Amino acid sequence: MVKPRNSGPIFEQTKILTKKHNDYFQVYDHVFEKYIDKEITFVEIGVFHGGSLLMWREYFGDKARIIGIDINPNAKKAEELGFEIFIGDQGKPEFWADFFEQIGPVDIVLDDGGHCYDEQITTTECCIPHIKDGGLLVVEDTHTSYMQKFGYQKQPTFIDYVKGMIDRINFRAGVLKEAQHPAEWRVWAIRILQSFVIFDVHGSRSRFTSTPVTNSGEEFVEGARLGTSRLPK
Repeated sequence: MVKPRNSGPIFEQTKILTKKHNDYFQVYDHVFEKYIDKEITFVEIGVFHGGSLLMWREYFGDKARIIGIDINPNAKKAEELGFEIFIGDQGKPEFWADFFEQIGPVDIVLDDGGHCYDEQITTTECCIPHIKDGGLLVVEDTHTSYMQKFGYQKQPTFIDYVKGMIDRINFRAGVLKEAQHPAEWRVWAIRILQSFVIFDVHGSRSRFTSTPVTNSGEEFVEGARLGTSRLPK
């Protein structure tokens, strides 16, 4: 049975500096609760002082493998706290290729990194193929897609990218084959919360073939079309 934990109080008691928004903890508890005390590999991008890694270690429990990624070489100091730390640019596909060659598949990736759109998109494209079925990619601070200093209205944002993926998930149904749009087969679902985009990765579910089926029931109204929302008068 999962032992109830709340990320907010753990955050407040962490002895090394870390910063979050006060409304993020209810999101963490909502999406991460089922992983508590499980043997998972959890990766956080953007760790610097290491305080957040301490928070996640306490939250998930001793069975979790906690890995940090940062572009600042000084983040290596967090290895003194017992964490694996990788230094690299999340916006570079070659960094991710080397990372996953060393680490292998993971359960959760939390992107709290640079927040630039190309970084978020590259991270999404490079991480999803290496997340286990039932795992998550959680991108936080997605409100940056509406901030001028990150390029809002000057370039396609991360949220624009997510909107396109929503289309591609629905293309799996085959209704737009004639338009030959590419479908998204890696992600089973996308959840949108304030400042968060959560990708539920489950390849076996997303690749399930969608075909119309009919049960063995009898027509309630003779001649009514199957699937209509209104019964004829």
